[in-house]
Amino acid sequence: MKYLMFLLPIALLLSILGIIYTVGNPLFLDVEKTEEVIPVDKERLENDVRFLTELQPARNYLNIQSLNKAADYVFEELSKLDCRVERQKFVVQGNEYQNVIAHFGPENAPKIVIGGHYDVCGDQPGADDNASAVAGVLELARLFHKQKNDLKYHYEFVAYTLEEPPFFRTDQMGSAVHAQSLKDENADVALMISLEMIGYFSEEEGSQDYPVGFLKWFYPTKGNFVAIIGKLGQGGIVRKMKKMMKAACGIPVASINAPISLQGIDFSDHQNYWKHNYKAVMIGDTAFMRNKNYHEKSDAIETLNFEKMSELLKGVYWAVLNW
Repeated sequence: MKYLMFLLPIALLLSILGIIYTVGNPLFLDVEKTEEVIPVDKERLENDVRFLTELQPARNYLNIQSLNKAADYVFEELSKLDCRVERQKFVVQGNEYQNVIAHFGPENAPKIVIGGHYDVCGDQPGADDNASAVAGVLELARLFHKQKNDLKYHYEFVAYTLEEPPFFRTDQMGSAVHAQSLKDENADVALMISLEMIGYFSEEEGSQDYPVGFLKWFYPTKGNFVAIIGKLGQGGIVRKMKKMMKAACGIPVASINAPISLQGIDFSDHQNYWKHNYKAVMIGDTAFMRNKNYHEKSDAIETLNFEKMSELLKGVYWAVLNW
């Protein structure tokens, strides 16, 4: 009995450490930083966000003209690059909507998909949610334009529509349409990355919330980091993404693997790729766990930090380029 009493605390400690390792994907060794200069253009990011946030009326599902203007802008920006650009059109409730897709790399190679949605919820500018991610998708595509001859994957950069309510979690989401199209063609998808709200950061103590209180024991209390979100069973890709992002990212990188029942784990377009058993992660600033402008008219461009947003994109670029 004495030995049992001695072993129980050890077993409990090992269990806790196992949970931390599984959920948090820790890297115990320092990651060697790359010396390569990654020319993310902050001014161009800001210009992209400004165009989208100034569209009137707001680019929600009711204002199809504004959605089309957003899609046209993305299409025109991508068409300036040496890549194949297409509109993926589909009909919902009698209205036509569209995803915009840019293709880089060998057509028959395994695919890496990087996407973000351009629609908003209600009547608000949606600077962080999700103009920031659309600007990120455009900037990453511009960077890959320079690498087009050396790519081993086929990269699809996608601007989705209809991520927001009332279509969230339905087959009418633009990302659901895209994911289903990949499934229908039996595509080999190596990875999908959903960029979701990538522009809001805070150095204020206590600015970061979590869906359950005990996570504060293991994660930062300041909302100054980028988060990589994955589900249980895909810890390997989250760990790999974290390690590679840290090599090029000038801000802290945190990660979590958790059940999709945990609030926020599947709150973006990546959920539709999980449905087809594709490996997918969400990368962002943790949305309403940090940014209290979420789905409010105060979600304006003035609240974004383009310096830190640029660092986040450097990390994503380096990771997917060297995947």
